[in-house]
Amino acid sequence: MSKLPQITAFFWIMKICATTLGETAGDLLSMTLNVGYAVSSMILIGIFLATLVTQLVAKKYNPLLYWTVILSTSTAGTTMSDYMDRTLGLGYATGSAILLTILVAVLGFWKLQVGSLSVSHVNTPKTELLYWTVILFSNTLGTALGDFLADTSGLGFAGGALLISSLLALILAMHYFTSISSVLLFWVAFVLTRPFGATLGDVLTKSHEKGGLGYGTIGSSIVLLSILGVCILFTIIRNKQAMVTMLAGDE
Repeated sequence: MSKLPQITAFFWIMKICATTLGETAGDLLSMTLNVGYAVSSMILIGIFLATLVTQLVAKKYNPLLYWTVILSTSTAGTTMSDYMDRTLGLGYATGSAILLTILVAVLGFWKLQVGSLSVSHVNTPKTELLYWTVILFSNTLGTALGDFLADTSGLGFAGGALLISSLLALILAMHYFTSISSVLLFWVAFVLTRPFGATLGDVLTKSHEKGGLGYGTIGSSIVLLSILGVCILFTIIRNKQAMVTMLAGDE
């Protein structure tokens, strides 16, 4: 039995919300609270591992648990990327290249082991562990790529967000109007939603002088967490209604 949600438009809305929150919450811990990238990464990786173990031992899909793991990978990915790029001095381009190489290697290993990268085949502990490994590194890569677009490329936060949103719109068009593998398009879109969230998070939190809206990490994180919480609650209610309908039809 799959413990993953159905891939719908609502899924992508929640994914973008969670990844944007991951950016603002990660910056809140490492920068606003001045915990630092290294310590923040250790804390958030610990939270990720705890939520991941809970997800792996769960017997069925739990929306709250699933999106908690997504959020933990996003926040951990933010501080991990910043630690690599800033503390270790690798830079955004080098950090992105290293993380992209790791991500492709994990996807390649998954393909060799399972034969398919489709999320519809994620129904065993091994494939689910590979799935979450890919998500962790895709979210870490997304932060580095988002920072590269916003800072190194000269596009700025808004320009980076506009570029990524255009690419996502192109992927959506290819999904409906071309015969390109839907599995390939899914993973490309999945990776790109993270830099979109990273640049969008920076747009929300950074000052007006830096090209942002100046809402800060605390205010932005509270608003995004509230939106994601409402979406999760809606998903839980909808799943319960679907279960009741299904049981009623079996009687």
